[in-house]
Amino acid sequence: MTLPSLTTARLKLRQLVETDREAVVKVFSDPEMSRFFAADFADPAAANAMVDRRLAYRGPAGQGHWVIERDGEVIGVAHLRPSWELPGGVAELGYYVASAHAGQGLATEAARAVLDHGLDALGLPAVWALVHENNAASRKVAARLGFLDVGSGIHYGDLHRVLVSLAPVAGRPHHVELWVPDLAEAERSWGWLLGELGWTEFQRWPAGVSWRRGGTYVVVEASPAMSAPAHERTRPGLNHLALHGGTRAQVDALAERAAGHGWRPLFGDRYPYAGGEAHYAAYLENDAGFEVELVALDGPPAAPQTS
Repeated sequence: MTLPSLTTARLKLRQLVETDREAVVKVFSDPEMSRFFAADFADPAAANAMVDRRLAYRGPAGQGHWVIERDGEVIGVAHLRPSWELPGGVAELGYYVASAHAGQGLATEAARAVLDHGLDALGLPAVWALVHENNAASRKVAARLGFLDVGSGIHYGDLHRVLVSLAPVAGRPHHVELWVPDLAEAERSWGWLLGELGWTEFQRWPAGVSWRRGGTYVVVEASPAMSAPAHERTRPGLNHLALHGGTRAQVDALAERAAGHGWRPLFGDRYPYAGGEAHYAAYLENDAGFEVELVALDGPPAAPQTS
């Protein structure tokens, strides 16, 4: 698994590798770095075990562990990975900058780069952070980044604030509108599929209907202003609509049941890797020629229960 390098005005964040071990152990040799940890990483054995856990990480694409470099020197580490403490495998952000570099805004700079990567590049709906109740400096970093404090709990062996940063609304899809030749057929296929994926009917009028999930909705309309009698996905315009389909097992189940609701498989001879070996998805087409892609989400990896 390869992580992208992240660059800021003063820092470079790159994937942690074995050759960084000595530098990371050195960063954590300062007892101040372990002040809010249950473990004493000033002990080389504990620090090396922590590096081992980070190097052994296997999880969703784009998430993992970075070293933080300034002018070629490793000054800290950061991570974005499924939480070991919060339920549901939600993405958790962590950031640690050497004490010698404190007070310069570098932790904020590094954490913002990872947070933006998670919310923007990866499209995560939210990123969480657990900050020790008494770690005032780290709580200030989280506040500057716009994290919301939603409570507290015992995590990593002590009281931590539970913080969350939500994906920004600006730039998200508001709605998608599909003009269809047969409204009843569209309701049969799109209504079933969107309902299975958790969408609910939103609006209805004589020529159309829409379904909504969160702040986004999908419209199908038999508009009298249509200039052609049928949809052709290979012409300029909409080729297909891609939706998250849940786990791989859920995508398989939807693909199998879709035939009874107006959908037929596309690229069935290459299922489920028609989009590439790293992309698990079902491609379906309905009777009107509209294509939908159901993309599987990777489940959270197994992870150790220590920080």
